[in-house]
Formats: sequence, structure tokens, C-alpha cells
Amino acid sequence: MMTLEQKSLRLAAFIALIAFGPLCALSAWAPWSGPMGTVLDGVFWPVDGGQGAGASETRLLLAILGGITLGWGVMILQLSGAPLARHPDLIRPILRNGILAWVVVDSAGSLLAGAPLNEAANLVFAAMFLFPLYRGARAAAAT
Repeated sequence: MMTLEQKSLRLAAFIALIAFGPLCALSAWAPWSGPMGTVLDGVFWPVDGGQGAGASETRLLLAILGGITLGWGVMILQLSGAPLARHPDLIRPILRNGILAWVVVDSAGSLLAGAPLNEAANLVFAAMFLFPLYRGARAAAAT
């Protein structure tokens, strides 16, 4: 039976990564680039239609991002199953360090690009992963 930690991590992987990855990747096809264009416009406040995903180089980077995001989500989904149950002291730091590396680099890049709202979204997504890991580690230490 899965713990709350495992269920929470798997849900976060699905919401933040597995569902988002294909949306990014499908944006490589120009007719389907609209939703990601809206997301991009939204993180460059104000929403004014000034940004989008129509440029071919943007669509290429979204395709790459989509593949990496989906792959990372599948990896977290798998690690948060049986490996976390069997080897929590090994798996928790791997997951935590990967999440922290992502949020620091992504947030710094977002600030440099002039999209601070993306940093706020990053912090919400990071919390979806870090809180279950923290709670799981505390529960294990208490036993």
C-alpha cells in the first residue's frame, strides 16, 4: 500500500510534469501552439499578446522542454513508487536535489528573462514535491 508521501509525489509528478510535458511538445506544431503562447504571455506581465509560441525556434524549445519535462515526470513517478518504499534514505535526497536544482535554475532564468511570475509558479510546483518529501522524512524519523 502506498503512503501519503508516495501518493502526493506521484500526483505532483502527474500534474506538474507529465500533463505539462505533452502540452509543451505539441506546441511544436504551429496550429497547436496557442495554449503555450497564452502561458508565455501570462508570465510576462501584463497579458497583452506581446509574447507567443509562434516562432519556429520557440516551438523547437517547447518540443525539447516537453520531452524533458515528460521524461522527468515519469522518472519521479517511478522513483516515488517501490524504490521510495524500499530505499527512502536514498531516493528522497535524489528527488529533493533534482527539484531544488530545477527551481533555482528555472527561477533565476525566469528573472533574467523578465518573467518573474514564472518564479511564483515554480515555487508552487516545487512545494508540491518538497512538502511530501519533508513530511515523509519527519514521519520516518519519528518512528
